[in-house]
Amino acid sequence: MTKKKAKTGGTLRKFIVAMVIILIIALGFTGLNYYLKYFGANVTGNKEYLYIHTGATFNDVFDTIKKDGIVKDSTTFYWSAQNMNYINRVKPGRYRLHEGMSNRRLINMLASGTQEPVTLSFHNFRLKEQFAGFISKKIEPDSVKILRLLDSASFLQQYGFTPDNVYTMFLPNTYQIYWNTSPEKFFKRMYANYQKFWTPERRIKADSINLSPIQVSILASIVDGEALHDDEMPTIAGLYLNRLREGIKLEADPTIIFALHDFTIRRVLSRYLSYNSPYNTYLHTGLPPGPIMMPSINAINSVLNYKKSDYLFMCAKEDFSGYHNFATNAADHQANARRYQQALNERNIRK
Repeated sequence: MTKKKAKTGGTLRKFIVAMVIILIIALGFTGLNYYLKYFGANVTGNKEYLYIHTGATFNDVFDTIKKDGIVKDSTTFYWSAQNMNYINRVKPGRYRLHEGMSNRRLINMLASGTQEPVTLSFHNFRLKEQFAGFISKKIEPDSVKILRLLDSASFLQQYGFTPDNVYTMFLPNTYQIYWNTSPEKFFKRMYANYQKFWTPERRIKADSINLSPIQVSILASIVDGEALHDDEMPTIAGLYLNRLREGIKLEADPTIIFALHDFTIRRVLSRYLSYNSPYNTYLHTGLPPGPIMMPSINAINSVLNYKKSDYLFMCAKEDFSGYHNFATNAADHQANARRYQQALNERNIRK
C-alpha cells in the first residue's frame, strides 16, 4: 500500500513538473512572440521616407506601408499599432525610415510626429509660377495652392505686400521646414525671416537713400539682372540711384526682357523699347511695381552699400567678359554702345 502511494505521488510530481516545464516553455514562446512583435527588426530598406498626407487615416497609412513594402510583416505592425493605440494618433509628415527599426520604435516615431525637416534652398527665380512649382516639389502643398496665395491681394495685405512685389519677401537662403507645412505657415515662416533680415541698421540705410525695404529689393532685382559679377553690383546700384535722384528713366534692359517674358533674348532691340508694360523702364520713370526676379542678398546689400560715383550710363563691355563700361555723359555712352553693338554684329547675335 505504501509502495502504491509512493508510486502515485511520484507520478503526480512528474506530472506537475512536466506541466510547469510546459507552462514555462509556453510563457517563453509567448514572451518571445511579444518581443518579436514589438521589439524585433521589421522595417525594410525599401523606402527612405514614409510620407503621411494631411488628413490621412490609419488605414491610409497601413495601405502605404503594405504597398511600398516598408515592413517585413504587416500583420505584426497592425497588431502593434492597435495595442499602442496608434490608430487614433495619426500625424501627417515626412518620416525617416531606418532599416531594422522595430514596430515599437516606428510607431512611437509616427505617433509622436517626430518627422525629419526638409532642407529648402532657393534663389533667383524669375516668375512666381516657377517658384510655386519648385516649392511644391519640396513640401506637401501643390503649386496651385501656393500660387493662389502669391496672387491674393487680400492675403498678402496682412504682411504689407501686393501680388506685384511679394517676391521681395522671399530671401534666397537655405531653410529647414517640415514637409507638411501649409501654404499659410510657409508664408508666415518666410515673413519672419524677412523681418529678421531687415535689421534696424539695414532700414536706416534704406531710409538714407529714400527707399523702402521693398523698393530696395526691387532695385536689387534689376542690379541682379544686370550684373554677371558680384563685385560690380555696388557700382551698378550707385548708377541707378543717381538716375532715380535725377528723375532720369532707369532704361534697364533686364526690365524689357522681364516685361516680354522672353528670357532667351541676348540683344535688346529698338522695337522692344516701346513695349507697353509697367515694367518697361524705357517708358516709365522710377522703379517698376515689383522685382523682375527674386533679388539676391548680395544685390540687396549692394544697393544699401552702393558705390558713390557720377555714372549715369552703362553698357556691356565688347569683350563679353560680363563687365560693363560706365559713363557720366551720353556722348561717352554712345561710343561704348557702338563698340558693343559692333561686337554683337561680328558674332552674329541678332536677338
